Amino acid sequence: MRLSRISLHHFRNLGEQELEFPPEGVAIVGPNAHGKTNLLEAIYYLETFRSFRAAKDEQLTAFGQPVFRLAGRFAGEGEQVEVTAAFQRAGPRKKVTVDGHEPDRLGDALGRTAAVVFAPSDVKVVAGGPAERRRFLDIVLSLASPGYLRALQQYRLVLAQRNAALRARSDRAAVAAWDDPLTSLGARVMGARRDWIAGSAETFRALYREISGGRSAHMSYQPSVADTVEAEAADLPERFARALERSRGRERRLATTVVGPHRDEMGISLAAASGDLDLRTFGSGGQQRTGALSLRLTEAATVREVRGKTPILLLDDVFSELDEGRSRRILDLIEGNLRHQVILTAPREADVQVRRESIPRWRVENGVFST
Repeated sequence: MRLSRISLHHFRNLGEQELEFPPEGVAIVGPNAHGKTNLLEAIYYLETFRSFRAAKDEQLTAFGQPVFRLAGRFAGEGEQVEVTAAFQRAGPRKKVTVDGHEPDRLGDALGRTAAVVFAPSDVKVVAGGPAERRRFLDIVLSLASPGYLRALQQYRLVLAQRNAALRARSDRAAVAAWDDPLTSLGARVMGARRDWIAGSAETFRALYREISGGRSAHMSYQPSVADTVEAEAADLPERFARALERSRGRERRLATTVVGPHRDEMGISLAAASGDLDLRTFGSGGQQRTGALSLRLTEAATVREVRGKTPILLLDDVFSELDEGRSRRILDLIEGNLRHQVILTAPREADVQVRRESIPRWRVENGVFST
């Protein structure tokens, strides 16, 4: 996909502007806190209808304004689409349209723009706790695996009811009444996560190796439900049910459900002569950042494979804290192997060597972009 135009209306500090994008992309250079990341956030909002910085919609609306509105025109792979999103403080109310039509459910409009974003905060996916990696998996699979988002949402609802019964010290039958829907929905979530990690592990390994200059890294599925990594999909609900049965006593003591996909982990490790090393514990800042970027590029590969669209790459300050060798290899990767529209940001012109002969440079000052 390619973003050809975006209209901005009181989104963060970006005021009212209409920007035209060239097919190859653009490099945006300017001081921090002037609006570079805000523009990437606006573009990605049209993919997921939420901020990749976890900001609430109220925080995205310019100070003193009642509403923000975004409209983007995208084209690629024989398809053209116009996506709009607006948020009104009063109510509050969010409205989304695709080619002028409002979908019955917001989830039906997700993923129409095929955008993938890398932000400095993505290092938390590698260096943070298991919840960060589960969130990464959930976003990727919600956009790439039909039915995943709905199964995940329903699983969370059932889990909340079951946990409420445990907190209320309800009898065993009242708790067990939630087991069948929990295991059925949970099996769908676990199966999708397991299959994506298994199918994408080689892509992640190759990307990490290319960016790092030769060192390998691996990702693996580490479910909280035992014996599910190699199990047939049809067997997952039963194995989940057996795990619940084994954990009854512990659940009673802790008043919460202690096994299930809400306790899953995705392991990311560095290859070493002495054995694999947990990247979270033993990786340097540059290695962790390389791992995070490799995950995002693996996500982009998933979009291409599953949705048949070449995603827009949104790269926010991607070269920060990387040595010259890694930065050069990222630029080579973007230029040589990946055929994407690339919209990237950097605080200094010296950081932007990619496609020097062809990619335009924009400047930003106080939220206003200029060529």
